[in-house]
Amino acid sequence: MSEPFITWQARFERLRANKLFEACVIAIILVSALLIGAKTYEEQTSRFEQALYYFDWAVTLFFLVEILIRLAAERSIKDFFKNGWNVFDTVIVVASLIPLDDSEMVLLARLLRVFRVLRLVSLIPELRILLAALIKSIPRMGYVALLMFIIFYIYAALGSFLFHEVDPFLWDNISVAMLTLFRIATFEDWTDVMYATQELYAWSWIYYLTFIFLTAFIFLNMMIGIVLDVMQKESVQMEIENGTGEAGELHALRRDVRALSEQITRLEEGLYRDR
Repeated sequence: MSEPFITWQARFERLRANKLFEACVIAIILVSALLIGAKTYEEQTSRFEQALYYFDWAVTLFFLVEILIRLAAERSIKDFFKNGWNVFDTVIVVASLIPLDDSEMVLLARLLRVFRVLRLVSLIPELRILLAALIKSIPRMGYVALLMFIIFYIYAALGSFLFHEVDPFLWDNISVAMLTLFRIATFEDWTDVMYATQELYAWSWIYYLTFIFLTAFIFLNMMIGIVLDVMQKESVQMEIENGTGEAGELHALRRDVRALSEQITRLEEGLYRDR
């Protein structure tokens, strides 16, 4: 690569890493979010429609310049698109540039601009950790969700058989009963449902309390535990990548010890050969 290219690439890299530049981008994203919210008040914003239109395009062009700066800061285009968040940001910005003035496509254009708010996730490391932890937790939470479905199914079948005569609207069949159980699991007026069945079956409180104990206390805490475990692992991984925190320092120390051990091994081999 030529020297002028390296010089400009280094300048763009410093600009991209500048905290003030990052804060400016985050501020523009927040302003863009407020702009999207303002457009939902059509009666109040109708007189500022033209100004809002130009301001929206100014925000879009700012995002385009910001993406170009980040692209220029990379050593190659391939390195830029290796990062999934860069691909996401580029797609959102490029899609926002497509003019969709047709009445049938206006809704699509508004949806594309709503997704610009998600760019906050790509800019703030803490949000990236949260989202990555949520996505990586889904497979492990799937087994808990499957076990919850089995419990819901069993209790819904029992509820439909036992309480159908009490309130057919809530216990008519297994699908309706599962919706009722979801209401109970979220504590939405669940006592009203319990008191109605207790008038006919005084022991029915056992049914509700055991169900709430299993779903609200055990399974919910299991899911929270899975997410927290994955979040901790993601935080450690980010500290290792950035070389910060206790995990980063420990990883760097292990790397130095490994390198020192390799050097000692090579010296011992050299001394052995000299003999």
